[in-house]
This record gives sequence, structure tokens and C-alpha cells, in this order.
Amino acid sequence: MAVLPILRWPDPRLSMAGAEVGAEDVTVFARDMLDTMYAAPGRGLAAPQVGVLKRIFVMDVTWKEGVKAPYICIDPVLRDHSDQRVTGPEGCLSIPGLSVEVERAAEVVLDWTALDGARRSERLTGFAAICAQHEMDHLDGIVTLDRLAPEARAAAEREYRV
Repeated sequence: MAVLPILRWPDPRLSMAGAEVGAEDVTVFARDMLDTMYAAPGRGLAAPQVGVLKRIFVMDVTWKEGVKAPYICIDPVLRDHSDQRVTGPEGCLSIPGLSVEVERAAEVVLDWTALDGARRSERLTGFAAICAQHEMDHLDGIVTLDRLAPEARAAAEREYRV
């Protein structure tokens, strides 16, 4: 497999939404994305972050603790979310070295197609819910900076560019 180059903000492709994958075979690409995510080392990676404007992301929120449990999510949809909100620090492989406080739903229901073509659904909580929402943002052309109030964003951009 291959480690792909990760785009860095403000690359304009990070602001573009991905197209549906549909029936396209993305097996090799998905495995390359996992290799790239692990090498980065990150816990999630969306196709637009490697310059492919498709609706696919990978994540593995437990591998850094020693247990690999990768998700490959093709044409994912956030079907439901809790009313409870949580705010916490988020980093991004496309904005290395910068962590910003982002508000997210505490729980989500994620629907996606797996590599075998089966449609899956899972209620995610904790860091998995936050990671899935972060990656879904990438599929919609949104980066963490876009989630900040104008003053906080300006400060974060200044910090990133230093």
C-alpha cells in the first residue's frame, strides 16, 4: 500500500465538498488512506485531505492505545445526533500543530457503506462521535477553522502561520 501526501490548509481543495462514491471500487484507495492516517499519525482522514473529492473517510480512534479498530466509511451520512453538546480540542492532519476548541454533538448515528458493499449504521459516542463529525466536515469542505467565531479564527490563523 501507499502513504499519500496530505494537503495542508489553505489548499482550496479542502474547501470543496466530495462527490458520492457510489458503486466505484475504492478498496486500494481506502487501504492507502488507512496507511496514510496511521503514518501521519492521526485518528481520522477524509479523501479531500489527500486531494480526492470523494465522500469517503477512514478513522481508528483506538489504535494509539494498541487496539486497531479501523472504520472505512463510504458515502457516510450523519442520520441523527444528540442534543447534548461537548466542546473540546481538535487537531487536524491538514492543519498540523494547531489545536482549536470545537463544539460538537456528544452522540451521533452514522450510516455508511462498507468495502463489502453492505450498508452499516452505528451510534457513536465520545471521541468516535467527535472524530466522525470532524471527518464528515471534511467531506463537506469544512475545516476546524470554519467552526470558530471570527475573532477565535483570526487568532488561530495567526498562530498557525507563525
